[in-house]
Amino acid sequence: MKNLRGLLGSALIAAAACAIPATAGAVQIDGAGATFPYPIYSKWFSEYNKVRSDVQINYQSIGSGGGIRQLTNQTVFFGATDGPMTNDQLVAAPGKILHFPMVLGGVVPIYNLPDTGADLNFIGTILADIFVGKITKWNDPAIAKDNPGATLPGSDITVVHRADGSGTSYIWCDYLAKVSPEYKAKVGVATAVNWPVGLGGKGNEGVAGLVKQTPGSIGYVELIYALQNKIPFGAVKNYDGNFVRASLESVSAAAAVAADKMPPDFRVSITNAPGKDVYPIASFTWILLYQNPKDKAKSKMMLDFMKWALSDGQKLCGDLGYAPLPANVATMVATALNSVK
Repeated sequence: MKNLRGLLGSALIAAAACAIPATAGAVQIDGAGATFPYPIYSKWFSEYNKVRSDVQINYQSIGSGGGIRQLTNQTVFFGATDGPMTNDQLVAAPGKILHFPMVLGGVVPIYNLPDTGADLNFIGTILADIFVGKITKWNDPAIAKDNPGATLPGSDITVVHRADGSGTSYIWCDYLAKVSPEYKAKVGVATAVNWPVGLGGKGNEGVAGLVKQTPGSIGYVELIYALQNKIPFGAVKNYDGNFVRASLESVSAAAAVAADKMPPDFRVSITNAPGKDVYPIASFTWILLYQNPKDKAKSKMMLDFMKWALSDGQKLCGDLGYAPLPANVATMVATALNSVK
Protein backbone atom coordinates (compact mmCIF):
# COMPACT_ATOMS: atom_id res chain seq x y z
CA MET A 1 0.00 0.00 0.00
CA LYS A 2 2.88 2.35 0.79
CA ASN A 3 4.35 1.68 -2.64
CA LEU A 4 0.94 2.36 -4.17
CA ARG A 5 0.72 5.77 -2.52
CA GLY A 6 4.22 6.57 -3.72
CA LEU A 7 3.20 5.92 -7.30
CA LEU A 8 -0.04 7.90 -7.29
CA GLY A 9 1.74 10.95 -8.65
CA SER A 10 2.20 9.15 -11.95
CA ALA A 11 -1.57 9.19 -12.41
CA LEU A 12 -1.64 12.96 -12.11
CA ILE A 13 1.28 13.32 -14.52
CA ALA A 14 -0.48 11.01 -16.98
CA ALA A 15 -3.72 12.94 -16.61
CA ALA A 16 -1.92 16.15 -17.45
CA ALA A 17 -0.38 14.46 -20.47
CA CYS A 18 -3.85 13.58 -21.75
CA ALA A 19 -4.73 17.26 -21.84
CA ILE A 20 -1.89 18.04 -24.28
CA PRO A 21 -3.22 18.82 -27.77
CA ALA A 22 -2.50 16.28 -30.47
CA THR A 23 0.87 16.76 -32.11
CA ALA A 24 1.09 17.65 -35.77
CA GLY A 25 0.03 14.72 -37.92
CA ALA A 26 -1.40 12.73 -35.02
CA VAL A 27 -4.94 11.38 -35.15
CA GLN A 28 -7.02 12.39 -32.12
CA ILE A 29 -9.60 9.94 -30.80
CA ASP A 30 -12.10 11.50 -28.39
CA GLY A 31 -13.82 9.67 -25.57
CA ALA A 32 -15.78 10.51 -22.43
CA GLY A 33 -17.29 8.85 -19.41
CA ALA A 34 -16.49 7.27 -16.08
CA THR A 35 -14.30 8.94 -13.47
CA PHE A 36 -13.79 5.54 -11.78
CA PRO A 37 -11.07 4.38 -14.25
CA TYR A 38 -9.73 7.84 -15.13
CA PRO A 39 -6.33 7.43 -13.42
CA ILE A 40 -5.54 4.14 -15.17
CA TYR A 41 -7.00 5.27 -18.51
CA SER A 42 -4.89 8.43 -18.34
CA LYS A 43 -1.79 6.37 -17.69
CA TRP A 44 -2.63 4.03 -20.56
CA PHE A 45 -3.28 6.85 -23.03
CA SER A 46 0.01 8.52 -22.08
CA GLU A 47 2.05 5.31 -22.31
CA TYR A 48 0.43 4.24 -25.57
CA ASN A 49 1.26 7.61 -27.11
CA LYS A 50 4.92 6.72 -26.51
CA VAL A 51 4.36 3.54 -28.53
CA ARG A 52 2.22 5.19 -31.20
CA SER A 53 3.00 8.90 -31.37
CA ASP A 54 0.58 9.20 -34.30
CA VAL A 55 -2.36 8.38 -31.99
CA GLN A 56 -3.58 10.88 -29.39
CA ILE A 57 -6.47 9.71 -27.19
CA ASN A 58 -8.37 12.50 -25.47
CA TYR A 59 -10.65 11.49 -22.60
CA GLN A 60 -13.15 13.63 -20.66
CA SER A 61 -13.77 12.34 -17.14
CA ILE A 62 -17.43 13.40 -16.87
CA GLY A 63 -19.15 10.38 -15.31
CA SER A 64 -20.62 7.24 -16.83
CA GLY A 65 -23.98 8.85 -17.56
CA GLY A 66 -22.33 11.63 -19.53
CA GLY A 67 -20.20 9.16 -21.44
CA ILE A 68 -23.24 7.12 -22.44
CA ARG A 69 -25.08 10.27 -23.56
CA GLN A 70 -22.16 11.57 -25.60
CA LEU A 71 -21.60 8.23 -27.29
CA THR A 72 -25.32 7.92 -28.04
CA ASN A 73 -25.24 11.43 -29.54
CA GLN A 74 -22.08 10.47 -31.44
CA THR A 75 -20.12 13.47 -30.16
CA VAL A 76 -17.29 11.14 -29.04
CA PHE A 77 -15.79 8.05 -30.66
CA PHE A 78 -15.91 5.92 -27.51
CA GLY A 79 -17.63 5.99 -24.16
CA ALA A 80 -16.70 4.57 -20.77
CA THR A 81 -18.95 3.35 -17.99
CA ASP A 82 -18.85 1.43 -14.72
CA GLY A 83 -22.54 0.54 -14.97
CA PRO A 84 -23.59 -1.46 -18.04
CA MET A 85 -25.98 0.31 -20.39
CA THR A 86 -29.60 -0.72 -19.94
CA ASN A 87 -31.54 -2.43 -22.70
CA ASP A 88 -33.51 0.80 -23.21
CA GLN A 89 -30.30 2.81 -23.59
CA LEU A 90 -28.93 0.31 -26.09
CA VAL A 91 -32.13 0.43 -28.16
CA ALA A 92 -32.08 4.26 -28.12
CA ALA A 93 -28.59 4.41 -29.66
CA PRO A 94 -28.32 4.95 -33.44
CA GLY A 95 -26.28 1.77 -33.82
CA LYS A 96 -25.28 -1.35 -31.91
CA ILE A 97 -23.00 -0.56 -28.96
CA LEU A 98 -20.66 -3.18 -27.52
CA HIS A 99 -19.27 -3.42 -23.97
CA PHE A 100 -15.61 -4.30 -23.40
CA PRO A 101 -14.41 -4.73 -19.78
CA MET A 102 -10.90 -3.28 -19.42
CA VAL A 103 -9.97 -3.32 -15.74
CA LEU A 104 -11.38 -3.83 -12.24
CA GLY A 105 -11.68 -1.60 -9.22
CA GLY A 106 -13.28 -1.34 -5.81
CA VAL A 107 -15.66 1.30 -4.44
CA VAL A 108 -14.96 2.11 -0.79
CA PRO A 109 -16.92 3.87 1.97
CA ILE A 110 -14.88 6.93 2.95
CA TYR A 111 -15.48 9.02 6.06
CA ASN A 112 -14.26 12.10 7.89
CA LEU A 113 -14.24 11.15 11.54
CA PRO A 114 -11.07 12.20 13.38
CA ASP A 115 -10.00 10.48 16.59
CA THR A 116 -11.94 7.23 16.20
CA GLY A 117 -8.84 5.34 17.31
CA ALA A 118 -9.46 2.53 14.80
CA ASP A 119 -10.39 1.91 11.19
CA LEU A 120 -14.12 1.39 10.87
CA ASN A 121 -16.02 -1.72 9.78
CA PHE A 122 -19.30 -1.52 7.90
CA ILE A 123 -22.06 -4.02 7.15
CA GLY A 124 -23.89 -3.48 3.87
CA THR A 125 -27.29 -3.16 5.55
CA ILE A 126 -25.90 -0.45 7.85
CA LEU A 127 -24.49 1.48 4.89
CA ALA A 128 -27.88 1.16 3.22
CA ASP A 129 -29.65 2.50 6.31
CA ILE A 130 -27.25 5.46 6.44
CA PHE A 131 -27.83 6.30 2.78
CA VAL A 132 -31.63 6.14 3.07
CA GLY A 133 -31.53 8.33 6.18
CA LYS A 134 -32.56 5.74 8.80
CA ILE A 135 -29.27 5.87 10.71
CA THR A 136 -28.33 9.49 11.39
CA LYS A 137 -25.83 9.46 14.29
CA TRP A 138 -22.29 8.08 14.32
CA ASN A 139 -22.74 6.47 17.73
CA ASP A 140 -25.82 4.53 16.63
CA PRO A 141 -25.73 1.09 18.29
CA ALA A 142 -25.83 -0.61 14.88
CA ILE A 143 -22.51 1.05 13.91
CA ALA A 144 -20.97 0.64 17.36
CA LYS A 145 -21.71 -3.10 17.41
CA ASP A 146 -19.15 -3.82 14.67
CA ASN A 147 -16.60 -1.27 15.91
CA PRO A 148 -15.93 -2.11 19.57
CA GLY A 149 -12.46 -0.53 19.50
CA ALA A 150 -13.56 2.77 17.95
CA THR A 151 -14.56 6.02 19.65
CA LEU A 152 -17.77 7.11 17.91
CA PRO A 153 -19.14 10.62 18.52
CA GLY A 154 -22.83 11.45 18.91
CA SER A 155 -22.68 13.88 15.99
CA ASP A 156 -24.87 13.79 12.90
CA ILE A 157 -23.82 11.78 9.85
CA THR A 158 -23.57 13.87 6.69
CA VAL A 159 -24.13 11.69 3.62
CA VAL A 160 -22.21 12.58 0.44
CA HIS A 161 -23.20 11.01 -2.88
CA ARG A 162 -22.64 11.68 -6.56
CA ALA A 163 -24.55 14.54 -8.15
CA ASP A 164 -23.90 13.37 -11.71
CA GLY A 165 -24.76 10.20 -13.59
CA SER A 166 -22.16 7.83 -12.25
CA GLY A 167 -20.97 4.29 -12.72
CA THR A 168 -19.45 4.49 -9.25
CA SER A 169 -22.98 5.15 -7.96
CA TYR A 170 -24.22 2.21 -10.02
CA ILE A 171 -21.72 -0.12 -8.35
CA TRP A 172 -22.52 1.28 -4.89
CA CYS A 173 -26.27 0.98 -5.45
CA ASP A 174 -25.96 -2.44 -7.06
CA TYR A 175 -24.27 -3.77 -3.93
CA LEU A 176 -26.56 -2.07 -1.41
CA ALA A 177 -29.69 -3.16 -3.30
CA LYS A 178 -28.49 -6.78 -3.13
CA VAL A 179 -28.16 -6.69 0.67
CA SER A 180 -31.06 -4.37 1.54
CA PRO A 181 -34.58 -4.78 0.09
CA GLU A 182 -35.49 -1.38 1.55
CA TYR A 183 -32.62 0.31 -0.28
CA LYS A 184 -33.62 -1.44 -3.50
CA ALA A 185 -37.19 -0.16 -3.12
CA LYS A 186 -36.34 3.40 -2.05
CA VAL A 187 -33.22 4.12 -4.12
CA GLY A 188 -32.84 1.39 -6.72
CA VAL A 189 -29.95 0.64 -9.06
CA ALA A 190 -28.92 3.07 -11.81
CA THR A 191 -26.14 5.46 -12.74
CA ALA A 192 -28.41 8.28 -11.52
CA VAL A 193 -30.90 7.81 -8.66
CA ASN A 194 -33.06 10.01 -6.44
CA TRP A 195 -31.11 10.17 -3.20
CA PRO A 196 -33.28 10.40 -0.05
CA VAL A 197 -30.62 12.37 1.88
CA GLY A 198 -27.24 13.99 1.52
CA LEU A 199 -25.02 16.35 -0.43
CA GLY A 200 -24.00 15.83 -4.05
CA GLY A 201 -20.47 16.00 -5.44
CA LYS A 202 -19.46 15.89 -9.09
CA GLY A 203 -17.21 12.98 -9.97
CA ASN A 204 -15.18 10.82 -7.64
CA GLU A 205 -13.04 13.92 -7.17
CA GLY A 206 -16.03 15.96 -5.99
CA VAL A 207 -17.21 13.36 -3.47
CA ALA A 208 -13.68 12.91 -2.11
CA GLY A 209 -13.31 16.68 -1.77
CA LEU A 210 -16.63 17.12 0.03
CA VAL A 211 -15.92 14.32 2.49
CA LYS A 212 -12.43 15.60 3.16
CA GLN A 213 -13.73 19.08 4.05
CA THR A 214 -16.88 18.00 5.94
CA PRO A 215 -16.35 16.58 9.46
CA GLY A 216 -18.79 13.77 10.25
CA SER A 217 -19.38 12.90 6.61
CA ILE A 218 -19.47 9.59 4.76
CA GLY A 219 -19.33 8.96 1.02
CA TYR A 220 -18.12 6.46 -1.58
CA VAL A 221 -15.34 6.64 -4.17
CA GLU A 222 -13.11 4.38 -6.21
CA LEU A 223 -10.17 3.17 -4.12
CA ILE A 224 -7.48 5.32 -5.70
CA TYR A 225 -9.39 8.52 -4.89
CA ALA A 226 -9.41 7.58 -1.20
CA LEU A 227 -5.68 6.90 -1.30
CA GLN A 228 -4.91 9.97 -3.37
CA ASN A 229 -6.75 12.24 -0.93
CA LYS A 230 -5.55 10.38 2.20
CA ILE A 231 -9.14 9.79 3.36
CA PRO A 232 -9.88 6.88 5.72
CA PHE A 233 -12.01 4.12 4.22
CA GLY A 234 -13.73 1.24 5.92
CA ALA A 235 -13.69 -2.52 5.59
CA VAL A 236 -16.98 -4.04 4.41
CA LYS A 237 -18.49 -7.34 5.52
CA ASN A 238 -18.56 -9.71 2.56
CA TYR A 239 -20.91 -12.51 1.51
CA ASP A 240 -19.01 -15.01 3.64
CA GLY A 241 -19.25 -12.82 6.75
CA ASN A 242 -15.69 -11.45 6.83
CA PHE A 243 -14.75 -7.77 7.06
CA VAL A 244 -12.46 -7.10 4.07
CA ARG A 245 -10.69 -3.92 2.99
CA ALA A 246 -10.41 -3.08 -0.69
CA SER A 247 -7.06 -4.02 -2.19
CA LEU A 248 -5.61 -5.37 -5.40
CA GLU A 249 -5.94 -8.90 -4.03
CA SER A 250 -9.48 -8.63 -2.64
CA VAL A 251 -10.84 -7.02 -5.83
CA SER A 252 -9.10 -9.64 -7.97
CA ALA A 253 -10.75 -12.32 -5.84
CA ALA A 254 -14.17 -10.92 -6.76
CA ALA A 255 -13.32 -11.06 -10.47
CA ALA A 256 -12.16 -14.65 -10.25
CA VAL A 257 -15.63 -15.69 -9.10
CA ALA A 258 -17.26 -14.18 -12.19
CA ALA A 259 -14.59 -15.11 -14.72
CA ASP A 260 -16.07 -18.51 -15.52
CA LYS A 261 -19.62 -17.16 -15.83
CA MET A 262 -19.00 -14.21 -18.11
CA PRO A 263 -21.95 -13.53 -20.45
CA PRO A 264 -21.22 -13.00 -24.16
CA ASP A 265 -22.01 -9.25 -23.96
CA PHE A 266 -19.83 -8.80 -20.83
CA ARG A 267 -22.61 -7.00 -18.92
CA VAL A 268 -22.12 -8.65 -15.55
CA SER A 269 -22.26 -7.66 -11.88
CA ILE A 270 -19.64 -8.98 -9.46
CA THR A 271 -20.78 -7.14 -6.33
CA ASN A 272 -21.39 -9.26 -3.20
CA ALA A 273 -19.56 -12.23 -4.72
CA PRO A 274 -18.90 -15.24 -2.45
CA GLY A 275 -15.43 -16.04 -1.11
CA LYS A 276 -13.76 -15.46 2.25
CA ASP A 277 -11.19 -12.97 0.86
CA VAL A 278 -13.49 -11.18 -1.62
CA TYR A 279 -14.07 -7.42 -1.33
CA PRO A 280 -17.83 -7.11 -1.93
CA ILE A 281 -18.08 -3.72 -3.72
CA ALA A 282 -16.02 -4.45 -6.83
CA SER A 283 -16.73 -4.11 -10.53
CA PHE A 284 -15.43 -4.29 -14.03
CA THR A 285 -15.38 -1.01 -15.92
CA TRP A 286 -16.19 -0.98 -19.64
CA ILE A 287 -15.19 0.88 -22.80
CA LEU A 288 -18.14 1.30 -25.15
CA LEU A 289 -17.76 1.18 -28.94
CA TYR A 290 -20.15 1.15 -31.86
CA GLN A 291 -19.94 -2.20 -33.62
CA ASN A 292 -20.01 -0.49 -37.02
CA PRO A 293 -18.42 2.97 -36.59
CA LYS A 294 -18.35 5.43 -39.47
CA ASP A 295 -14.63 6.25 -39.18
CA LYS A 296 -12.87 2.96 -40.01
CA ALA A 297 -9.37 4.43 -39.66
CA LYS A 298 -10.04 5.62 -36.10
CA SER A 299 -11.72 2.32 -35.34
CA LYS A 300 -8.59 0.39 -36.30
CA MET A 301 -6.42 2.68 -34.17
CA MET A 302 -8.76 2.38 -31.18
CA LEU A 303 -8.84 -1.40 -31.48
CA ASP A 304 -5.04 -1.52 -31.67
CA PHE A 305 -4.89 0.55 -28.47
CA MET A 306 -7.38 -1.70 -26.70
CA LYS A 307 -5.42 -4.82 -27.64
CA TRP A 308 -2.33 -3.14 -26.16
CA ALA A 309 -4.29 -2.24 -23.02
CA LEU A 310 -5.44 -5.85 -22.67
CA SER A 311 -1.83 -7.06 -22.74
CA ASP A 312 0.94 -4.59 -21.85
CA GLY A 313 -1.48 -2.13 -20.28
CA GLN A 314 -2.70 -4.65 -17.70
CA LYS A 315 0.79 -4.64 -16.16
CA LEU A 316 0.28 -1.01 -15.11
CA CYS A 317 -2.95 -1.61 -13.16
CA GLY A 318 -1.53 -2.60 -9.79
CA ASP A 319 0.57 0.54 -9.41
CA LEU A 320 -2.61 2.61 -9.45
CA GLY A 321 -4.78 0.41 -7.24
CA TYR A 322 -6.69 -1.39 -9.99
CA ALA A 323 -6.88 -5.14 -10.52
CA PRO A 324 -5.99 -6.50 -13.96
CA LEU A 325 -8.51 -8.61 -15.82
CA PRO A 326 -8.29 -12.37 -15.20
CA ALA A 327 -6.26 -13.85 -18.06
CA ASN A 328 -9.20 -15.80 -19.49
CA VAL A 329 -11.40 -12.69 -19.48
CA ALA A 330 -8.71 -10.62 -21.21
CA THR A 331 -8.52 -13.31 -23.91
CA MET A 332 -12.32 -13.27 -24.31
CA VAL A 333 -12.34 -9.49 -24.67
CA ALA A 334 -9.48 -9.49 -27.19
CA THR A 335 -11.40 -12.01 -29.29
CA ALA A 336 -14.62 -9.99 -29.01
CA LEU A 337 -12.84 -6.93 -30.40
CA ASN A 338 -12.84 -8.71 -33.75
CA SER A 339 -16.62 -8.17 -33.93
CA VAL A 340 -16.07 -4.40 -34.36
CA LYS A 341 -16.18 -3.66 -38.09
